[in-house]
Amino acid sequence: MIVGRIFCAEMGIENNERGPDVAYTCVFLVAGAAIAYWIDFGFTRMDNQISWRIPIGLQILFAVCAGGLTLLLPDTPRWYYARGRIAEGDETLGRLIDAPLDDHRVQNMKHAILASIALEEEDKDRGFKILDLFWDRSDLRVGRRIRISFLILAIQQMMGKIGWHQIRHQLKFTVIFSQVGLSPFMAQLLAALMNTLFAAGTIPLVFTIERFGRRNIMMYSAVALTICMVIFVTMIGLPHRTNATQWTAVAAIFVYNTIFGYGWIGVCWLYGPEIAPLKLRHAGAAAGAFGEWLFSFITVFAGGIALQNVGWKIWIWMALSCFLAIFFVYFACPETSGKTLEEIDIIFAKDEVKHSLLAQTVISESRHNEKDNESPVCVEEA
Repeated sequence: MIVGRIFCAEMGIENNERGPDVAYTCVFLVAGAAIAYWIDFGFTRMDNQISWRIPIGLQILFAVCAGGLTLLLPDTPRWYYARGRIAEGDETLGRLIDAPLDDHRVQNMKHAILASIALEEEDKDRGFKILDLFWDRSDLRVGRRIRISFLILAIQQMMGKIGWHQIRHQLKFTVIFSQVGLSPFMAQLLAALMNTLFAAGTIPLVFTIERFGRRNIMMYSAVALTICMVIFVTMIGLPHRTNATQWTAVAAIFVYNTIFGYGWIGVCWLYGPEIAPLKLRHAGAAAGAFGEWLFSFITVFAGGIALQNVGWKIWIWMALSCFLAIFFVYFACPETSGKTLEEIDIIFAKDEVKHSLLAQTVISESRHNEKDNESPVCVEEA
């Protein structure tokens, strides 16, 4: 998951490719999880060893295919250039653009990447220090960028990515749905449907992530998620519950799950690696993964205990997290749509760095490359 996001982000040549590429991977990732749940659901009707051997065995098949195909992939041009392997970077970049090495599009992209690397080398702190996470003094605001990578996925967990797993658990075991009169079979069926809606929510992101922008999608999705969670909490917290209130809660959480798949899966996984500087992109992605799994543990561990002790009130936690996510995105997450990875360095840089010669070179080369990709015929005629 971590390396795949970095790979897709760095392999994007045009500014509007990066978002859809990562969104596509999320569609297949979440759809795979939904299909796996349907397979598990089908085998729950059996009571022999086949019920668990086949679902586990199928995972091996996909792992072998993925591992074998990975051996055929080159590394990214940015990775090659950052390590001084210029010839390999040139070859890969030419293949991505589908042009010879002396083509102006290849040269413009190459110069922008090399200028960005030089800009990072100029940072007097020469990279990331742990202290930068708390007091960032680097010219390129490396500490801030890694903090955002960590926090955005930590908040994602607090908003309910793990919470919806607990909701799925509740479909079978809590008062909410037992009062509706669901049988265990129907509860499991609804859980499978909820996973399918979760996967369906990721599909529109492919077509809208560049049009609406990362920031808008996350922020307005958080608003909608807050509304859904407030409805859910209100319905299950009523002193006199009816079938109507319980099914309203079910509907709210189904809508919540679909919106969450759209606004807070693919965008969050893209944003962290996207904003990290080239030489520390792995650290940014790793910080995001650490935040994701740390708060997964906290949410599942604490959430399960709280669910037993305070019941429905635990979902107020999720509602507040959704509400706080709105302000986090508004104040901490600048828009990166339409920018090259090299230009994103400039967005976070200090003012004096933004006006430096190298920074202007990065911007100039990136804009030239963007114009070339938009209208190659006009450039050739000129």
